[in-house]
Amino acid sequence: MKKILITGGAGFVGSAMALSLKKDYPTYEIYCLDNLKRKGSELNLPRLGKAGITFVHGDIRNREDFDSLPDVDVVIEASAEPSVLAGINGGTPDYLMNTNLFGTVNCLNYAARCKANFIFLSTSRIYPIKTIETLNFVEEDTRFALSDDQPVPGVSSKGIAENFPLEGARSLYGTTKLASELIIQEYQEFYGLKTVINRCGVLTGPWQMGKVDQGVMVLWVAKHFFEQQLSYIGYGGSGKQTRDMLHIADLCRLVDWQIHNIDEINGEIMNVGGGNEVSTSLQELTKHCQEATGKTIPISKVTENRPADIRLYVTDNTKVTKLTGWKPEIGMKQIVEEITAWLSENKEALEPILK
Repeated sequence: MKKILITGGAGFVGSAMALSLKKDYPTYEIYCLDNLKRKGSELNLPRLGKAGITFVHGDIRNREDFDSLPDVDVVIEASAEPSVLAGINGGTPDYLMNTNLFGTVNCLNYAARCKANFIFLSTSRIYPIKTIETLNFVEEDTRFALSDDQPVPGVSSKGIAENFPLEGARSLYGTTKLASELIIQEYQEFYGLKTVINRCGVLTGPWQMGKVDQGVMVLWVAKHFFEQQLSYIGYGGSGKQTRDMLHIADLCRLVDWQIHNIDEINGEIMNVGGGNEVSTSLQELTKHCQEATGKTIPISKVTENRPADIRLYVTDNTKVTKLTGWKPEIGMKQIVEEITAWLSENKEALEPILK
């Protein structure tokens, strides 16, 4: 039997992991810590309670909120202010910094107190924007795609790998996550914590409360479902911006493996995403949404780019697959269909949040 703390445990990622682990390991004691700041996270509380998972209303920014928690065997740090636009365009970065950086330090100190293993969910946004924007690409009929001939290491037509250069700005969100990665490595080395860092691409699936600046897949499906308007923003308004997508269930499978095999990957940093096999442009995503919902909505074009936008990002999963045997299994069509079904089943509760 294991005891596991999941921070951000009422959020999309944290609640999905808690429910998945509890289903597969009913004897595990699972605690979910969350401040419920994200609109819609309160909808997960009945789901957690029904599964026998202990919810703790607290905030990782407050060291004192860890004092009442029992010692655990594993800490999964899934909390974050995940908006790439946070702190940009005149907004204050205080909440972002205090959550994504100092909050992680509080989580690490708690893990050190418990002598717990530490699994950190980082982001592909730690890679610098300007370097990504200078990559060689091919403009295809419906998307942008990476080419093999590149000006920097760590990138090919398979996507971006862990040795991609880190010099340059990456958004305040990405910077706080990278800073946390560096601190985690220090705790691994000098405090003897067993750690693993997952640099996740775009995560998605049912129960994600998608917004313009985070959760684009659910946002896109929901706008079709509720028959709202959308825009292709930036890059000439072509809708060819491309991302890989990872279904949350695929990430849960990987974290499950990491929990039970951490000695094999202690100290490792791995890029984790859908890869080319599970990638889409906005143009292609629109078609998927039309097919799944049976609805067509107006989509305007905005030619100007937004701050921190990137043309394309696809994960090279070579390292994580080599180390763990894991690779994504759920494809784009199934992802869109699952989100559509979830919207239909929970329309009344979700309409005020996602419409």
